[in-house]
Amino acid sequence: MSFKVAFIGAGSIGFTRSLLTDLFSVPAFRDIEVAFTDVNPRNLDMVTQLCQRDMESNGITTKIFATTNRREALRGAKYVFTCVRVGMLEAFKTDVEIPLKYGVDQCVGDTLCAGGIMYAQRDIAVFKDFCKDMREVSDPNVLHLNYANPNAMVTWACNNYFGVNTIGLCHGVMGGHWQIASALGLQYEDLDVICAGLNHQTWYISVKHKGVEMKDKILDAFLKHDYYPQSEKVRIDVLKRFGYYSTESNGHLSEYLAWYRKRPDEIKDWIKLGSWIDGETGGYLRVCTEGRNWFETDFPNWLNAPSKKYDGSERGREHGSYIVEGIETGKRYRGHFNVVNKGCITNLPDDCIVEVPGYADGNGVSIPRVGDLPMGCAAICSQSVWVQRLAVAAGVDGDDLLLRQAMLMDPLTGAVLNPPEVWQMTDEMLIAQEQWLPQYKKAIAEAKVRMAAGNLIPTKENYEGAARLHTKTVEEMAEEKEKMRRLVAATEKEHVE
Repeated sequence: MSFKVAFIGAGSIGFTRSLLTDLFSVPAFRDIEVAFTDVNPRNLDMVTQLCQRDMESNGITTKIFATTNRREALRGAKYVFTCVRVGMLEAFKTDVEIPLKYGVDQCVGDTLCAGGIMYAQRDIAVFKDFCKDMREVSDPNVLHLNYANPNAMVTWACNNYFGVNTIGLCHGVMGGHWQIASALGLQYEDLDVICAGLNHQTWYISVKHKGVEMKDKILDAFLKHDYYPQSEKVRIDVLKRFGYYSTESNGHLSEYLAWYRKRPDEIKDWIKLGSWIDGETGGYLRVCTEGRNWFETDFPNWLNAPSKKYDGSERGREHGSYIVEGIETGKRYRGHFNVVNKGCITNLPDDCIVEVPGYADGNGVSIPRVGDLPMGCAAICSQSVWVQRLAVAAGVDGDDLLLRQAMLMDPLTGAVLNPPEVWQMTDEMLIAQEQWLPQYKKAIAEAKVRMAAGNLIPTKENYEGAARLHTKTVEEMAEEKEKMRRLVAATEKEHVE
């Protein structure tokens, strides 16, 4: 069996290697073609070296075609994986730190809130070109498997504006599934879950153990757990008030809603500083910065470490390889995928991107009908859908009025800022990210005039937020090498050069 798989953003720190391990763990795929492309030649070279060594150690004779020429990498590809972070750490820093000056305290800033909205603008500018290349040079039936955030907005643009069949993939459902099993004292494999909603805002609407519904036991189990009442305060509070557990981490969820991060003196009441994902100010930016710097420093040791095994023992749970396996071999796989709604969730709009159960097999990808979400869960998702709709349309057309309206409608941004503050913050973010926003040329020129005119609303320069931690230097990280190697291997699914 032979077909071509291409990776855009292949220089990602750990994700490309893990996905390739997953693919080559399928015995039928040992002869597939692999192409890597990235805008950063150095990262591309490092990841290609690691992956090529893994392949050779497992008896795979295929040579990876690695190139900075994206179009050549995509030529003839039947499956395209995207795992990019447009603007990399330089842009990501502005996603976090400019809103922070205005009092918008984010933990991550990659899905909603001010950071996620701007991240979508950068992504949309390049995914338009990615999709053009896929339409013109890839296999006529190419399937685009998108891991890039903001997942729903990118997947929305690719399907509804750029004409490429795209499925958004994320491991959030699996993480919450594992947590629920842990809280209930059960094995992951023994729980059958059904989730539905939006990416990073998906709800466990059914949790069954041996056919018995367990969702009404989840709150009590979490409250009695040794650790979760400290680490998952936001998720448990939402569970209390809406009746359903959310897929996303405490830190993620806290910035998607209006209630938990709007008052600086209350933020620490809702988070824990044991791990960035529990709610630390700018936590994801910190660990991505540390991980990227450490990878460059420690790369020679990665080459000397044991190769990945392709015997199935190191195959992960990411959906991508299982979807490809299902389509190519006919082996049915059930997961949770981000797709155009088309009536699957009946109380959300048909054109939005929903995260719902799906099946992959020899007939392709099939999505069953879920029906209505619980009313409260649907209300939360509906507000987010309109933020996404405005932000996607803004990014496609370079319409800065729609962009500002998306910022106003965002739950946390709107809870913290008034309209004049939103307008000025948006001006500042557009200017800071000018090099990645070609569709906003006119709007950025106008923003520069306004910012230069003076009479600006005062901001909190050098404000660190309610719970920001120190970003470690390479020297500090060297004192805990093994921990840093695990961090680099596990943390980043996108290219954060």
